[in-house]
Amino acid sequence: MLTAVVHLPRRQAGGWQDRIVTARRPESVTLRGRFVTLEPMIDAHVPELWRALGHPAVFAGGYGGGPAGLPVDEAAYARWNASYYAGDARQNFVVRIASGPHLGAVIGATTLGDFDEAAGSTHIGWTAYDPRVWGTQVNPEAKLLLLGHAFGHGFERVRIQADAVNTRSRAAIERLGAVFEGIARHDRPRADGSWRDTAIYSILSSEWPTLRRGLETRLAGFGERPVLFRSAPTAPTALPGEQRAGA
Repeated sequence: MLTAVVHLPRRQAGGWQDRIVTARRPESVTLRGRFVTLEPMIDAHVPELWRALGHPAVFAGGYGGGPAGLPVDEAAYARWNASYYAGDARQNFVVRIASGPHLGAVIGATTLGDFDEAAGSTHIGWTAYDPRVWGTQVNPEAKLLLLGHAFGHGFERVRIQADAVNTRSRAAIERLGAVFEGIARHDRPRADGSWRDTAIYSILSSEWPTLRRGLETRLAGFGERPVLFRSAPTAPTALPGEQRAGA
């Protein structure tokens, strides 16, 4: 006999006359698409993540605190990863290729976090991909899966943000259809001690059906072609003049 589990709206005591809260924290599950799979991150993924993300190009755009945050080796990366992806109010994923010649390869990491059920908000972030898959199906399908996961669990607003100077990431966010809300000035220090300004975007539940159709149309344009590596990234090396994390 099948048993259905029904999640009923909750009432938030106080304010707005005990308004009903519909958002609930998602279960930690694997999200499967045609091109990529998002798998809950565990410590055993560290070697694969290091191979995919331990490159100057990945950190250059602001990931992990920017270029100075790039760990010196896999052991340093393991310590860094444990700290960077720590916290209870988040679900961390590794991104794997789901088909084709690179089936099963870990090519990135991303997070759905900062859960605030009472406010109905969450945040997609802490995202980075192997440079060999930039500009492919990977990011649009990962966002399709994460946004569907968030809005399917009753969240009203999803925040996405980037270092204000990271034009590549900002263009990718804008192409999703997210609305630019502004710049949070000196939002946090980078690994080199300079101040980061953060460009903040959001997507609301009422906007999601249109954005979802746009993402599905983009992905349909790839047909049945699997994710292919574009070019081999350089091996992780020291940055000129930089003191990297763990060094």
